[in-house]
Amino acid sequence: MSNSSRSKRPYLIRAMHEWMGDSGHTPHIVVDVSLEGVTVPAEHVKDGKIILNISESAAHNLKLANGSISFRARFSGVPFDVWVPVSAVLGIYAKETGQGMIFSQGTDQPEPPEPQDDTDAARNSRSHLKLVR
Repeated sequence: MSNSSRSKRPYLIRAMHEWMGDSGHTPHIVVDVSLEGVTVPAEHVKDGKIILNISESAAHNLKLANGSISFRARFSGVPFDVWVPVSAVLGIYAKETGQGMIFSQGTDQPEPPEPQDDTDAARNSRSHLKLVR
């Protein structure tokens, strides 16, 4: 039984981060800084968003948790502790190729309903096939 309230976003971010690292690419995330709890250097925010390099070499002590992303990085030579709720991540992409994933803004969208298992209905209805001899 699945928990439909659990967001897929942190799992997808971790998977894309790993794929980009394994491919030799530099993962970057786009963050909506208007959401509560985002802690980033304000002087680097542009149009309400910030792009953060989350490669192993740039993001020290990187933690990609289910609820947040945190790390220590240097911005214009000044160390800064970054904290971003996963819900504020708008996308993740590889700097070199632009390949990645974009997420819907705000809270995660509800899951589409699961397809109904119609095997019982199929068993109870008459077949349209006829036996030909």
